[in-house]
Amino acid sequence: MRRLHLVELEDLQWFPETLRDGGTAFLAFAERMSGHGRMLVGPLERALAVTGDKRLVDLCSGGGGPAATMADELAKRGHQVTVTLTDLYPNLPAYRHAERESGGAVQGRAEPVDATAVPADLRGFRTIFNAFHHFRPEQARRILADAVAKGQPIAVFEVVSRELPMLLGLLITPLTVTLSMPLWRPFRWPWVVFTWLIPVMQLFVLWDGIVSWLRIYSVEELRELVAELETPPGWVWDIGKIQLGKAPLHGSYLIGYPAPADPAGAEPAPV
Repeated sequence: MRRLHLVELEDLQWFPETLRDGGTAFLAFAERMSGHGRMLVGPLERALAVTGDKRLVDLCSGGGGPAATMADELAKRGHQVTVTLTDLYPNLPAYRHAERESGGAVQGRAEPVDATAVPADLRGFRTIFNAFHHFRPEQARRILADAVAKGQPIAVFEVVSRELPMLLGLLITPLTVTLSMPLWRPFRWPWVVFTWLIPVMQLFVLWDGIVSWLRIYSVEELRELVAELETPPGWVWDIGKIQLGKAPLHGSYLIGYPAPADPAGAEPAPV
């Protein structure tokens, strides 16, 4: 089945910030509890070993949870990196929370950042965690093309896949949202109203979760995106999927970077 690009509520400019931030806080909580984000660190670790980058410029950061988790996992593996969180709708309270929790290794940018036209001062290895599906193919290609044009590596990760077990898991999110809300960070009291008194948060997260499932790019669709890009000689694309633990679930990744010149003149090979 090809992906369907329906509308997620959090993408709508008029959508209430309190609900949007609640949704991203829930996703950060779910990712932290499942540990799925850490399972995707392998391809990024290999790419960083090639490029030598020490700074991650995270695009479409939302609540910042996945990027902070990935930086922590990289540190455990001996790769000390800093992370700059960015978003078109910056979640400043979440950024401040991430800064405190990371001891300063994670910093947030207060100004809005468009992932299709990243400012020149934001140099580093670009990352997008669980957000690439928000973009239609023409926008997704622009994101990748902007990285290529500016010579900046980029890595795209999704922990949701278009698999039936993942869809079945999404159907229980209303219960998960109801029970986990007090554990979301940084906590906001209005979430109590919109979760326990008026169950808006459950419906919002369920809708956006199912739409996300329908919009996820498959590995084949990711390959189609990069096939239409003009890339300089030596540019490497690494695309694949990773099983998430022992469950019949998979995450996907797309990584692109300008490979260092080979002193022997050989063509660089994909990771």
